[in-house]
Amino acid sequence: MVSFGSCSIYRRTENRFLMCSILKFRSIYGSFKFFHSKLNRGSSASDKTSKLEPNRNNHNRVGIFWDLDNKPPNPIPPYEVANKLRIVASSFGVVRHMVAYANSHTFSSVPHAVRQRRKEKELYNRLESKGVIKRNEPHVCRVCGRKFYTNEKLVNHFKQLHESEQTKRVNQIASARGSRRVKLVAKYSMKMEKYKKAARDILTPRVGYGLADELKRAGFWVQTVLDKPQAADRALESHMVDMMDHRRVECIVLVSDDYDFANVIREAKLRCLKTVVIGDTSDGVLKRIADTSFSWEEILMGKAKKEAVSVVENWKDRDILKRLEWTYNPEVDKKKYDPADVVIEESEDENIEDICDDVDDDYKDGGGAWWELDSDENVTNEQTRKV
Repeated sequence: MVSFGSCSIYRRTENRFLMCSILKFRSIYGSFKFFHSKLNRGSSASDKTSKLEPNRNNHNRVGIFWDLDNKPPNPIPPYEVANKLRIVASSFGVVRHMVAYANSHTFSSVPHAVRQRRKEKELYNRLESKGVIKRNEPHVCRVCGRKFYTNEKLVNHFKQLHESEQTKRVNQIASARGSRRVKLVAKYSMKMEKYKKAARDILTPRVGYGLADELKRAGFWVQTVLDKPQAADRALESHMVDMMDHRRVECIVLVSDDYDFANVIREAKLRCLKTVVIGDTSDGVLKRIADTSFSWEEILMGKAKKEAVSVVENWKDRDILKRLEWTYNPEVDKKKYDPADVVIEESEDENIEDICDDVDDDYKDGGGAWWELDSDENVTNEQTRKV
C-alpha cells in the first residue's frame, strides 16, 4: 500500500515536470516565431529595395530657375504649367529648388487670353442675372455649402460673409504672439485653406491674374524685382551662381530664351553640372550650349518626360566613360612613385662588357676576322690541330 504522503510527492513531481515541459515549449515556439518574423521582415525589406532600385540612380539635386519676364506661362494656367515643369525636372533627379524672378509689371499684367475669358464670363453672368440663361444646377458655395441660382448672389454672399471672416482670422493671427499665435494658426489652418481654394474659383484676383499666388501654390519661391531693364536676369543669374558655389544643385533647369544666360550655362558645364533649357526658340544660343533642351509644347504634351529617360541614360554612360579616362597628374604620380624609395638592382647590361670580352677571346684564335666565313678546309684543319 502506498501512503498518502508518497502520492502527494509523486503528484508534485508530475506537476513540476508538466510545468517545465510547458515552459520549454513556449520558449521554443517563441524563438521559432521570432526567427520567422525576422525572415519575413528581411524578405519584405528586399522587396522594397528592389522596388526602389530603379530610382536610386536619380539622386541628382535639381534646381528650376524660371525667368518670368522672358518666358511667362500665358495663356496656360500657371499652376498647371508649374506642376508639369516639376514633373519633367523630377526625371533628372530630386527637385530641391524652384525659383521664379520677375518685375512687378509681369505680375500685374493680364494676358490677352485671360482677359478674353473674363469678358466671356462677365457676359454670361449678366445674362444669367437677367434671367435669359438658366443653369440646370445651382451655384454652390464651397465654404458653407449654400446654393444660389445666380453667380452674382454667390459672389455677394462670399464677400459679405466669408471674406470678412477671413480678414478677422488674419488680423487675429497677426496681432498674437508666442504660443497663442501658434495655437491660432493651428486652429484656423483648415478654414483658411478651405477659403483659399473656394476664392480661386469665385473671386477675381485684384492684381493681375494671380500669377504669383498660383506659382507659390505649386511650390515656387517667387521674387519680385525692380522695374528696370535686365533686373530679373541679373537677380536670377546671381542666384544660380550662388547655388553653384555652395554646391546645392547638380542639375540646372533654366526656363528662358534669353541669350544673356549663356555665360552661366557655360560656367555650369565647366563645373560638370547637367544643364537643361526650356524655351520656344528652336535654334537659340542656350539650346546649343546646354546638354538638352525642350519646348513648351513638349512640356505640356508630356513628350519631354519620355525623352528625359534617354537623356539620363546618356548622362550615366558619359559619367562612366569619364571615370575610365586616364589623366596624368604629376603631383599624384610623384607621391605614388617616389624615386628615393626605388631600389636599384643590378641589371645584366652591366656585365655586357665581360661577356663581349669572352666572345672576342674566342674569335682571336687565329681564325681571321670575325666577319669572314670559314671554308670547309679551314674547319677541318682547325679540328685536326685541336686533336
